[in-house]
Amino acid sequence: MTSLSQLKVKIFADGADKTAMLDMYAKPYIKGLTTNPTLMRKSGIANYRAFARDILSYINDKPVCFEVLADEFAQMEQQALEIAGWADNVYVKIPITNTKRETSRALVKRLSDRQVKLNVTAIMTLTQLEDVMTALNPATASYLSVFAGRIADTGIDPLPLMRKAVEMLKVNSNAELVWASSRETFNIFQANAIGCQVITVTNDILNKLSLIGYDLAEYSLDTVKMFYDDARKAGFSL
Repeated sequence: MTSLSQLKVKIFADGADKTAMLDMYAKPYIKGLTTNPTLMRKSGIANYRAFARDILSYINDKPVCFEVLADEFAQMEQQALEIAGWADNVYVKIPITNTKRETSRALVKRLSDRQVKLNVTAIMTLTQLEDVMTALNPATASYLSVFAGRIADTGIDPLPLMRKAVEMLKVNSNAELVWASSRETFNIFQANAIGCQVITVTNDILNKLSLIGYDLAEYSLDTVKMFYDDARKAGFSL
């Protein structure tokens, strides 16, 4: 496969910089956007609500995912209902557990039954996935974000788990699997090959998409030129 147009997996831009988010939103191959408190903190966002509402004033025709901030489920629920009310294209990110390792299953069920569109996030095991799937109302759209990149960070190949996850989700046509925390461009093609519906991709990886299908001999020459030019600009000598 050598073209973005051949991909079936939907690419969601993952970030918290307004300019970059709007730039990616304008690209037809970007089908949605996600963010999280960590990315927002790195971007220097001071007011979560104001930032989110500002983004949504520009983006109203593609899914945008915003995360709750609380650790207690009662507060999570209040926040989720507020976030869901910001716009029809919003999906509320609910962590699979709180910091006390308590499952968010009951909260997911209550929200899903109220037709709140969810993105259940930070999933890393099939047991977690199976548990939360039974809480979803099949009439309500949802995303289930399995952090394949973080799984790979531990030295475990995430591909077998993600393949099983694809099969598990076939019982709910309104739930889509997200390959989350991607680490390289190739992850997009891995997700596509196994039938994963969505992959979240950060801007540093998205900026490499122009390389798809690029001739490897030319890429080799580009690399040689880069090393040569940088050595010359640095004034290195032997």
